[in-house]
Amino acid sequence: LGAAEAGLYPGILYFLTQWFPMRDRARVIGLLVLAQPVAGIVTGPLAGWLLSTHGLFGLSNWQMLFVASGLPAVLLVWPTLRLLPESPDRARWLNDAQRRWIARQLAADRDTYRPDTHRNPLAALRDRRVLLLAALFLPFPLCIYGLSLWLPTIIKAFGAGDAATGLLSAVPYLFAVIGLLVVPRHSDRTRERYLHIVVVSAAAALTMAASAWVRQPALQFLFICLTAFSLYSIQAVVWALPGEFLSGASAAVGIAAINSLANLGGYLGPYGIGLIKQATGSLAAGLYFLAATLLFAVLITFVVRAALRAPQPTDGALARES
Repeated sequence: LGAAEAGLYPGILYFLTQWFPMRDRARVIGLLVLAQPVAGIVTGPLAGWLLSTHGLFGLSNWQMLFVASGLPAVLLVWPTLRLLPESPDRARWLNDAQRRWIARQLAADRDTYRPDTHRNPLAALRDRRVLLLAALFLPFPLCIYGLSLWLPTIIKAFGAGDAATGLLSAVPYLFAVIGLLVVPRHSDRTRERYLHIVVVSAAAALTMAASAWVRQPALQFLFICLTAFSLYSIQAVVWALPGEFLSGASAAVGIAAINSLANLGGYLGPYGIGLIKQATGSLAAGLYFLAATLLFAVLITFVVRAALRAPQPTDGALARES
């Protein structure tokens, strides 16, 4: 599953760069990321219900959960292949004027941002901007996976049963949906990325730390919901940045590299919290750890901004340096 998803997500992000201009990029990526919390809204209660049963159709409850999670993706394969064209040129539902308009918008972006198209696309792997963006993005999957996988445990500590835990687990995802509809759109409208990343990441760090500090379950849950608002929404803004300096095959390679390296956070988050909980006997220290990684995102944003605005060496210079 991880190997398949590793290619899917960056592939979709690259696909969007072939359709949408930079001024709409964060909003459109936000609609893509929206699928994650919407899935959480559905699967939280569904998982709670399935795990409270004794299984169906001869399958145990956990097996039914796997079937329910994977079946929609399988059913959507054929409609996607039939209905989703690779580029505007192949979209039969666009007329010639609309195709030309999209081409002009994308050409204007290339003139404005002058993204690199390396002669060797693998040169994108040596681009320090790619590595810096991977470092910037890493705290977000780290915190999302860490918080998501431990969220049922946190809610059960409130005294909730399995069914109630499933229902309450869906609430933070509702906040994430709101964030994804608001923050990326505001970033596109104001044509600003870095201040949004700094402010929203700092807000996520603050609410994450507050959820560990307070002792009232209602307040703790509220701060977790506010954290979800920030964590999910800011991903779309960060993913709008690679298009400012990469295009073509270099963009495909660069986006895949950023996604692969940053998704190490999806491993570090849950295990990091588990190790910290084992050492301290409390989840609070683990939440403080997540908050600290978000402060790292705040700091490295300034480094990323400086790197993206600095003159870059040519492919030949990169080859000589290596």
